[in-house]
Amino acid sequence: MIKEIDVTEALSLTDVLVVDVRSEGEYGEATIPGAVNVPLLDNVERALVGTVYKEKGPAQARKLGLELVSPRLPRWVEAVERLARGRRLVLFCWRGGLRSHFAAAVLDVMGFTVYRILGGYKAYRRFVNSYLGVDELPLRAVVIHGLTGVGKTSLLRCLAEEGLPVLDLEGLARHRGSVYGKIGLPPSPSQKMFEGLIVRDLMAAEEKGVFVVECESRRLGNLLVPAVVLRAMGKGYRVLLYDSLDNRVRRIRQEYTSGPQQNITALQEATSALAKYLGARRVAELNQLLARGEFDQVFSYLLTKYYDPLYGYPGEPSPDYDLCVNTADMGKAVNRVREWITGLPEYGRVEGGEPGGYRKRATGSSPGPGGVPGAG
Repeated sequence: MIKEIDVTEALSLTDVLVVDVRSEGEYGEATIPGAVNVPLLDNVERALVGTVYKEKGPAQARKLGLELVSPRLPRWVEAVERLARGRRLVLFCWRGGLRSHFAAAVLDVMGFTVYRILGGYKAYRRFVNSYLGVDELPLRAVVIHGLTGVGKTSLLRCLAEEGLPVLDLEGLARHRGSVYGKIGLPPSPSQKMFEGLIVRDLMAAEEKGVFVVECESRRLGNLLVPAVVLRAMGKGYRVLLYDSLDNRVRRIRQEYTSGPQQNITALQEATSALAKYLGARRVAELNQLLARGEFDQVFSYLLTKYYDPLYGYPGEPSPDYDLCVNTADMGKAVNRVREWITGLPEYGRVEGGEPGGYRKRATGSSPGPGGVPGAG
C-alpha cells in the first residue's frame, strides 16, 4: 500500500531511502538533501514527452512515456532494490505527478513499502522558502570570528565530529569565501541546493537550541547566505580565535598547496584578481614568488597587507568577544570551545520547551509560499 505524506513527515522519517525519480538534469540542479536519483525518464526522454504533451496532449504524452519506460522497468526496479537494502522508500518527482505515481505503483506491486511526497520537489521548495522566510530562527547562533588562517574551518569540523550542531556554510557552498576560495574544490551547488542543505543542518540543530557557524558575508562565491541566517549571526554569541602569524601561514600553505603541482597556476590566477587592490607590479612579484614555490613569503604578505586589514579582527584576546581562544593547540581549542558551548543556557533547550519544537509547529499541511510552515 502506498502512503502519501507531506514534506514535514517525509523529513522526519528515519531509516528510509529517499528517491528522486526526476531526470538527471533536474536532480543535478537541486534535490532534497540525501536523496538518490533513479530517473524514470532521462533528460532527452523528458524533453520528448514534454514536446508531445504540448503538441498532441496529455494522453499521447503518457503513451510515449510508457513506451520509453516499459522496456527497462526490470532494471529500474533492480537499481532501486540495490540502493534500498531493505529500507522503506520515499519517492518524489517535480510536483507529485505522474512520474512518482507510476514509480510508486510499480514498487508497491513489487513488495516495497512506499511513501510518496505530496506536491513533490515543488512542495519541498515551498517548505525551504518558508523555513528561511521567518524573521528569526528558533536557534541561537554561536559565531566563530578570527583572522584568516586561525583554523576556523578546522575547529568547526572538529566540533561537528564531536556531535555539536554546526552550520558549515563554506563547506556547503564548496567555497572558502576568499580570492583563493575555489582552489582544489568541486563545483558549488545551485542556490536552491545550498538553501536546502542549510535547512537540513538547521533542522538537525533544533534539538540542541544553538548552531555553530563561521562569520560570513552575504556572498560565498556566486551563492547568497539567507538573510535570516545573517540576522542570527548578528545576534549570536561571539567567539574569537587567534594564533601567531607563523601558524596561520602554515595552515594556509597546507590548505592551498596540497593539489597537483601545488596548485601554483590556480594560485597565480587567483592572486592576479587582487591587482586592483595591490597593484599590478606587486601582484607580478607575488606570482613570481609562487612560481618559485616561496609560498610562505606570499601568504605572509597577503595576510599582513591585505586580509588582516580587510577583516580587522584582533590578533589577541579582546573584551569585545564572549570567548577568546588561542588555536596554537587545536585540540585544546576545540575542547575549550565545546565546553563553553555546552554550558550555554540555550544549549539543549529550544523554543517550545522541548526538542524538535520548531519541527512540531511545522507539521501539518504543506506550507504555502509565505509564513511559518503550519502557522495559522
